[in-house]
Amino acid sequence: MLATLADFRERLDGLVCKTSPFADEIDEKEVTWVSPELVGEFGFTEWTADGKLRHPRFLGLRRDKAAEDVVRETPEG
Repeated sequence: MLATLADFRERLDGLVCKTSPFADEIDEKEVTWVSPELVGEFGFTEWTADGKLRHPRFLGLRRDKAAEDVVRETPEG
């Protein structure tokens, strides 16, 4: 995990890009895009019906996983 929020901000500042990295258009006017190079771990209550996270919380960065290896996880069972 990064030591401080300032460290995290510095890493994000180095990844800023002018266009959205997403395939779908995002309707946001005031947004700062970053290249998808960092992998974060998040906890959450559940997936909503429209595919969003309910009550997400940031747990930290994953240094053991590359961004291109990330897939949407689904519950077992």
